[in-house]
Amino acid sequence: MINTSDIVETIKMIEEEHLDIRTITMGISLRDLASDDIKVLSDKIYDKVTRRAEHLVATGEQIERELGIPIIHKRISVTPIAMIGATTNATSYVPIAQALDRAASTTGVNFVGGFSALVQKGFAKGDEVLIQSIPEALATTNCVCSSVNVASTKAGINLDAIELMGRIIKDTAEITKDNGSMGCAKLVVFANAVDDNPFMAGAFHGIGEPETVINVGVSGPGVVQAAIKRAGDCSIGEVAEIIKKTAFKITRMGQLVGSIASERLGVPFGIVDLSLAPTPAIGDSVARILEEVGLETCGGCGTTAILAMLNDAVKKGGVMASSSVGGLSGAFIPVSEDEGMIAAVQQGALCMEKLEAMTAVCSVGIDMVAVPGDTTEEVISGLIADEIAIGVVNNKTTAVRVIPAVGKKVGEVVEFGGLLGSAPIMPISTKSPAKFIHRGGRIPAPIHSLKN
Repeated sequence: MINTSDIVETIKMIEEEHLDIRTITMGISLRDLASDDIKVLSDKIYDKVTRRAEHLVATGEQIERELGIPIIHKRISVTPIAMIGATTNATSYVPIAQALDRAASTTGVNFVGGFSALVQKGFAKGDEVLIQSIPEALATTNCVCSSVNVASTKAGINLDAIELMGRIIKDTAEITKDNGSMGCAKLVVFANAVDDNPFMAGAFHGIGEPETVINVGVSGPGVVQAAIKRAGDCSIGEVAEIIKKTAFKITRMGQLVGSIASERLGVPFGIVDLSLAPTPAIGDSVARILEEVGLETCGGCGTTAILAMLNDAVKKGGVMASSSVGGLSGAFIPVSEDEGMIAAVQQGALCMEKLEAMTAVCSVGIDMVAVPGDTTEEVISGLIADEIAIGVVNNKTTAVRVIPAVGKKVGEVVEFGGLLGSAPIMPISTKSPAKFIHRGGRIPAPIHSLKN
């Protein structure tokens, strides 16, 4: 039984070390909705989402006041819209995205995830319509986020989908260029996407999930950094133990908040995702954790090894604290959202190739990375393919959220504001992978996918 005494020792973490509940995310199934008329379906989706999430924000704010724990975002995820839109004969799902955006405004949530398609093995009815709708959908909404799962360890890699996503990302950048190509910050391409991720832009409500569920995302890079700093000169094994103990405390707080929210909203409690998700604030950086362990600068030799240890220790501590740890749970390395990562890029210590290596051992992947606006769609597809291959071969979730910032060149900065921060434009190899990308088809699943 968890009670409020479990969070007493975290008060200092909240007040001084940027500990927070990053999000309470309500997952809502739309599988019972169908219509051959896109307008009717959009209205049904709006009605169900606003009805189910009517009290989400108020409940989160009440828990904040009672426990003194900051809950930064309240969010909604829905069944992948490609599946729901397929009940219509519409050639665009933009009206559904706009209905979701209205629902976000009505309920007061920060984001809605699930304008998504799962195409790891091919395109079903609705998938290509959804993907082709992404640029306009993200340009005409404020809170809607989109994701496309193009690969899995079991199915292999859908190269046709990766080729298409290179063009979609370029189109999204162009159509939102007056806002720093902001649309691309709300679009992520996945391998091995999970059904219960509470974080954006990749959240969607998986088809095996309950009718409605509460998932919680907890964050605390500053807490981990402070704990390592207090420990002083000790062995790397002792550092790992410190991280485990800190992750345990943070996860218990997330479990408490999720349990209370679940009870008050009358929906099942799903998972706590303990992901060290940084912010642009000083003292809330994953890169600074790596430097506290012993790097001169994030991106130097030793970075990948320390990140692997950090990610593993976070998972071990979280699993001990809750039987419902899920989502992605680990360490995120989004460049624009981490002031230490930004500094490392600006110093020339962190390059795209090193960032890719780091993604082999942490949560997600090439995340919130800005590249020159004239980067070709084939190069973007090649970047996606490389990152997705890491996820497929290593049987882990990886993703790409890349922003080809229109009109920007290497050395310049694109500003997003809020939790999305600002991204220095990183150099990327311009050697063309076009022949490879245009081959199309599906890269077969690795041999270790045969587990039965």
